[in-house]
Amino acid sequence: MSNHAPRIASPIDAPARSPLSRRDIRSIAIFLSIAFVLAWLIALPLWFGDGLDSPTTMLAIIAVATMASPAVAALIMVFFVDRDRQKARLLGLWPLKPVRRLVKYSLLGIFVPIGLVLVSLPVGALLGVYPADFVNFSGFEQDLAERAQAAGTGELTMDLGTLVAIQLLMLPVAAVLNLIPALGEELGWRGWLLPKLMPLGTVPAIVISGVVWGLWHAPMVLLGYNYPDAPGWLGLTMMVGMCILIGAVFGWLRLRSNSVWPAALAHAAFNGAAGTILIFSMAGEHIDTTQATVLGWSGWIVPLALVIVLVATGQFRRPATAETAAEAEPTSIDEAVSARAGGNRT
Repeated sequence: MSNHAPRIASPIDAPARSPLSRRDIRSIAIFLSIAFVLAWLIALPLWFGDGLDSPTTMLAIIAVATMASPAVAALIMVFFVDRDRQKARLLGLWPLKPVRRLVKYSLLGIFVPIGLVLVSLPVGALLGVYPADFVNFSGFEQDLAERAQAAGTGELTMDLGTLVAIQLLMLPVAAVLNLIPALGEELGWRGWLLPKLMPLGTVPAIVISGVVWGLWHAPMVLLGYNYPDAPGWLGLTMMVGMCILIGAVFGWLRLRSNSVWPAALAHAAFNGAAGTILIFSMAGEHIDTTQATVLGWSGWIVPLALVIVLVATGQFRRPATAETAAEAEPTSIDEAVSARAGGNRT
């Protein structure tokens, strides 16, 4: 007979599809209600004001506050609703080991999203939907000139090619600098929600969490965020499609590392790389983000191919780890009470 205590499976470990329990459905409903209501409440000043034409400082504050709403929802769940015991472990915040695995997926989290954003531009150019200037960077030069004129400063003295190189080299640094705001979203979507959906199976969990993530952007997207020329319904539809694919990549990092930190770095890197859309554009040309860049259909080709490869090769499975006593404990107070009550039956 083995002396080891039976291990309580984590939601991430779910090997086969099974219905969600009533308790999980209730928890997910409460979590989504909090996250969505907070996002709309925070965005209300834009809806009753000047929308995306509001002052830059105001937009930045609202954006960061909105990004925190999924984390707030997740923390409310683990502290007050589900009353989980291993809060940091459940959310993927802890432990920071195995170190080698965490470092590996953190680096992938930084460079894979940057690569996906960058590769979407030549793909769009080849398909004729992204007006590119990969040689003279005329769109970037025009933008810099307009900014300088608005600020009343002199002309650019640094070589444009050198400036572009600096911008690209700074992208990994931007991932680290943007980590905390990005963690506000990832703590909710990939830290709490994705593992909660894993009993449904990997693909359903990835798709559902991606749809939820996309719809959560509605308060901003319906104002023209990311898709300024598209009607609201189309912008939101495109946002959902993009979030399913990019969310799958973030989900892969979360599940393979068993940590939320690589996913948060990936989200931060993805946001930080958004500016490259303008760097490589042609001056005076319009960019339709429903078709071009990683936001549009042409930019989904490479992420879709990557996700298909990851699914086909079983890369969404949690890696085998040594069982610990901590993992064998019930994850919430309610489960502990239920287990004790079950053990006292005659």
